[in-house]
Amino acid sequence: MKRTMTSLIGAAAALAAVTGIAAVAAPGGTPKTPGGAARLPVQRSALLCPPPTSSDVGETTYTAFAPQGAAAGADTKKGTAKLLPAGTVKDAGAGGGKKKGGRSKAADTGRTVVPPADTTPVVPLRQAGKPVTTTTDRADAPALVGAADGTLAPGWTVQQTTTVAAGAGRGLLGLSCPTPDTTFWFPGVSTATDRQDYVHLTNPDTTPAVVDLELHGKDGSLGGSAGEDITVPPHTTVPVLLSTLTTRPATNATLHVLAREGRVGAAVQATDNKLGSDWLPPAADPAPSVVLPGIPKDATSVRLVALAPGGDDADLKVQLATPTGLITPAGLETLHLKSGMTTAVDLKDVTKGEAGSLVLTPTDPGAKAPVAAALRVTRGKGGNQEMAFIPATRRVEKRATAADNGARGSTLSLAAPEKGKDAKVKVTASAGSAGGTPVTKTYTVKGGTTLDIDPPRPQGLKGSYALTVEPEPGSGPVYAARTLARPQGGVPAFTVQPLPDDRGSVVVPTAGQDLSLLTD
Repeated sequence: MKRTMTSLIGAAAALAAVTGIAAVAAPGGTPKTPGGAARLPVQRSALLCPPPTSSDVGETTYTAFAPQGAAAGADTKKGTAKLLPAGTVKDAGAGGGKKKGGRSKAADTGRTVVPPADTTPVVPLRQAGKPVTTTTDRADAPALVGAADGTLAPGWTVQQTTTVAAGAGRGLLGLSCPTPDTTFWFPGVSTATDRQDYVHLTNPDTTPAVVDLELHGKDGSLGGSAGEDITVPPHTTVPVLLSTLTTRPATNATLHVLAREGRVGAAVQATDNKLGSDWLPPAADPAPSVVLPGIPKDATSVRLVALAPGGDDADLKVQLATPTGLITPAGLETLHLKSGMTTAVDLKDVTKGEAGSLVLTPTDPGAKAPVAAALRVTRGKGGNQEMAFIPATRRVEKRATAADNGARGSTLSLAAPEKGKDAKVKVTASAGSAGGTPVTKTYTVKGGTTLDIDPPRPQGLKGSYALTVEPEPGSGPVYAARTLARPQGGVPAFTVQPLPDDRGSVVVPTAGQDLSLLTD
């Protein structure tokens, strides 16, 4: 019996390194490494990119990157990383209930899976430290599913950047392709008539996934069974128009994506009749305190959308981390969130011409009610406005990366939200996709402030490059976001990508160690 148990524990250690099982920490905290355990790089990562656009005047660039310098103990075999086109479910929508045997009715309504026209791998990556890019102008570009292994798995990232020149969806859309999971929160969605929000559900696996979509408005659940039992076939994507899930239009709502069978990747593409379009990435897992980094200094309008998804209300202190310190936005010292009800607050031009990050903390330090939150940020005026989204994000524990930076148009925001806890951060500009030598600089962010920087660029840059953010030992908590600005005539087109920790390493037990020690 003892020998069998030891073998099982050793197998669990190997599984953790392969799949990315990590030690669990309290929200916003630092995972602890139990005595005798080791922190090792993951050996396999998965990413999913939704269909970029259906516009005939759109162009999309994919940029893949993996940071150099895998942690000690990494599998040194040469890694591979690539994405493959996925199929698309046409006329996708709600499942409407389950049949015997676990099949969703959606599988029997005549909807068909359209296979991709081309199965050539997209942005295959063969070496760490140098981005790879490709561009398409296809209006029917498919979703992508893929994985990285070996030395390319830790920190593998793919940026999807789309420019739409005209039409209701005009603007700049950016997304760091998400990893598959079983639950996602999207504060800031809308089912109003002036918005068309699609959630794209992509299944990376060989078995079907079954997903429920729940919408919460200002009065609670928006009700109905239309979002239940949506079947996502293997290696396919299912787009769902959120306004079809409810008969009660809501300007500000929160979407909860829950995979009850299998796992999916999820992202929301939001198109506004006046403000253009962009991707709304999933917010960080609900937590008592959240940080939303990287509000542009020239934002003309900022809207906060938040939800307390647990059984308790949440009372929050609202602060803005500016370049000089924490301030309270005028007229909004605290925010009360009723359980299960989405609250929206217009902060207007809250940054007043300075960079900022929104910090939400419990008014009672002992309160534990979790919160999900996101910002809709607008730049420009009149008919030349453009919107983007900033969801709450995880702090950078070890490393975070943003790909697809050019010689101009990138801004890196670093927020150290805790007063008295300065953050010291190493920022590395990678080699360029077509040439250039990496450059590294170190920045200090005073506790309670946000630092916006014109990021370092590779020497002799050719093509695009990636930015990698790494807190130095002893650094205070730090959160990061990257803004891309690419004006289109008079429209200040932009997109913001939060930089959560890449979870490129995990804590695994040694043989014979009690697995219960890996959770806090």
